[in-house]
Amino acid sequence: MLTRRTFLLGGAAAGALVVGWTLLRPEDRIDADLPPPATTGDARLNGWVVIGTDNHVSIVMSKAEMGQGIHTGAAMLLAEELDADWSQVRVIPSGIDPLYINHENLPRSLAFRPDDDGLRAHISEYLARRSARFLGSMVTGGSTSIVDLWQPMREAGAAARAMLCGAAARLWEVSAGQCVARSGRVFHESSGRSASFGELATLARDEPHPAHPKLKDPKAFTLIGKRLGRIEAQSKLDGSARFGIDVLPDRLLYASIAMCPTLGGTVKSFDANKVRHKIGIKGFHAIDGYHGGTGGVAAIADNPFIAMRALCELPVVWDHGPAAGLSSDGVHAALAKALDGDDEGHAFYHVGDAAAALKRAKAEGKLLEMRYEVPYLAHSALEPINCTVQVDGKTAQVWASTQVPMAARKAVADLLNLRDDDVVIHEQLLGGAFGRRLEIDFIVQAAAIARQASPNPVQTIWTRPQDMMHDFYRPACLAVCRGALDASGKLVTWESVSASQSIAEQALPRTFGKPRFLTRLLSDATMAEGAFDQPYLCDNLLVRHHRVELPVPVGYWRAVGHSHQAFFVECFLDEMATAAGKDPFAFRLAMLRQPMHRRHIRVLETLRDRAGWQEPRKWKDRAGTEFARGMALHESFGSVVGQVAEVARAGDSFRVTRVVCVIDCGRAINPNMVEQQMEGGIVFGLSAALQQAITLRDGQVQQHYLNDFPLVDMRTCPAIETYVLDSDDPPEGVGETATPPIAPAVANALFALTGQRHRKLPLQAPPAIPEGNDPWCQSVSTARP
Repeated sequence: MLTRRTFLLGGAAAGALVVGWTLLRPEDRIDADLPPPATTGDARLNGWVVIGTDNHVSIVMSKAEMGQGIHTGAAMLLAEELDADWSQVRVIPSGIDPLYINHENLPRSLAFRPDDDGLRAHISEYLARRSARFLGSMVTGGSTSIVDLWQPMREAGAAARAMLCGAAARLWEVSAGQCVARSGRVFHESSGRSASFGELATLARDEPHPAHPKLKDPKAFTLIGKRLGRIEAQSKLDGSARFGIDVLPDRLLYASIAMCPTLGGTVKSFDANKVRHKIGIKGFHAIDGYHGGTGGVAAIADNPFIAMRALCELPVVWDHGPAAGLSSDGVHAALAKALDGDDEGHAFYHVGDAAAALKRAKAEGKLLEMRYEVPYLAHSALEPINCTVQVDGKTAQVWASTQVPMAARKAVADLLNLRDDDVVIHEQLLGGAFGRRLEIDFIVQAAAIARQASPNPVQTIWTRPQDMMHDFYRPACLAVCRGALDASGKLVTWESVSASQSIAEQALPRTFGKPRFLTRLLSDATMAEGAFDQPYLCDNLLVRHHRVELPVPVGYWRAVGHSHQAFFVECFLDEMATAAGKDPFAFRLAMLRQPMHRRHIRVLETLRDRAGWQEPRKWKDRAGTEFARGMALHESFGSVVGQVAEVARAGDSFRVTRVVCVIDCGRAINPNMVEQQMEGGIVFGLSAALQQAITLRDGQVQQHYLNDFPLVDMRTCPAIETYVLDSDDPPEGVGETATPPIAPAVANALFALTGQRHRKLPLQAPPAIPEGNDPWCQSVSTARP
């Protein structure tokens, strides 16, 4: 039986709402009531494509580009069906409109297993899609961008192609069915006539919009599946690409912010007299902790360095708030208390009778139990948190790198008492995000600061210590896994129990303004995803989770719950395979069934061959260095990823020397970008697995710079081999899917190398943090905007 996150509806009410919404006209995802293009002569054929008389094809982009390649992948979808000349394709920002709501992010966050084909699952997902518009979920996240755009972008391209062919047919007085689009032109084969898209665009604008445009047979694809270069690559090479920090409007001032060093703290008082006289200073202002953030003092100045230096010298008295006494040990104790208490927590999934089976196994001395632990983690995107805002009393201009532009606009409008339409969001490229820019705290904070300097625009830039100390962290989590084997070595009983904070309980109210008590009534799937939704078959299986409240801000981090639950599950299965005396691949394959798990089986078999698993798992090279292999398999965001990690003994430590990765992500829109995301996700996950941890002392984060929170670099990065499996299935998520398996693959390799189990992350000792450091004053001489 499944316990799911569903909408708060009784049976009759749910039925009435479903019937009512079913009778409504399906939402149009091609056309919108949008203003005409800014350039004279350009023709908007629908909400997704504008064609110019100079033959350029501008594809309207509703997703944030943060390095994942969505501008290229989404453009390929539309250009494919349009039959555009790829060399003439460019992307332009969409602006904010209900047409661009993400219809897949919410339904894919519900607590369903991928193999659940029940009526309740379908009803809840349907309601979630229809609710996306009301929630304002114009979101880039959850690895849903291509999934969300797969149908509407192709339909928009096909509709525009039909309109261009219709315009040509009208011009040439022939049947539209005799006109064919190809590489940016429309041809009438029998007469030899042709015209470019630019020549037909204005005429095509008056053509009727097809209600059901015919899509191509995938066998006819000429762009989808090809290894095309990134559409924004040249601008990044020549420096013309504009990230948030590159915005330079006229009369620009700069702001720096010193937030209370204790999470959730506020300003009691500050004395500006000591630094008010400094050249270039425009003022100091106390700023609240907006949308889950921490209160602080902002300095506005002619340049960011003056602002930073002034804040270093500014005397501030803080109210440290309820988190003041919290330490990492206290967090661990709270999670352990919940995990070991009498409360059974929330059951996300169960089959059979795991409790009775575990009781029998314990009585027979066959019960195996393992405990695992992961720490808080920061996002640590390389572009520092920044936002530029100009307020003139009637309108606001916001230049921001954000994953949630619609929510950001509403929050700024509410702060400034403006209508939503009076706030314009100019979305910029994102220099990394990993979920951090799903938050709007820094945008509203920047608007509050800019209001103090109106009408001048103000660019607020956080230093690295402020970013590290005031993030919305990946939750710390503890887990216990229990299992029992039968006489043949088959896993017949399995219980997975974990404890952590809830992300949704915090994030939904602070981002979308929904009452917190509603989120308490819902089951946050991210707490246990990666455990309840895995494919492995077991006669008695129970997945439970304990929700723990702590005064630590938590948020969506790359792969969310999968990032740690995969570590628990795949390490546990490796331990059970060892107890059964079985090969880890064979043990997992025995828990999968054809044809239900054909994708997982194919990934495992390909991974086994590509990684050379048939060779010894532990060996020495000619120099006598010891090596070993470990593996992991994980399904997340619709994709199945398997990885084998090779580790080598390096003195008293180890290093990861090679990673082999196999992914089934459905149809790969651009295999180049899939491979890039696998490599990036592995490096990201490996950084977290090896040495990263956020620790607390008296409610204050101890990590301030990237040397305190190390990244895998060119020196420490292993060789990575990626194999993208061919598939005719619809495309699935890619951006986050490589991160979950890497930590367990390395941990399992370490067991093969050393004979010791590593059940706690990070796997190596994190850097020591000296006590009594003043990160803010230290930041003055080293921070760069």
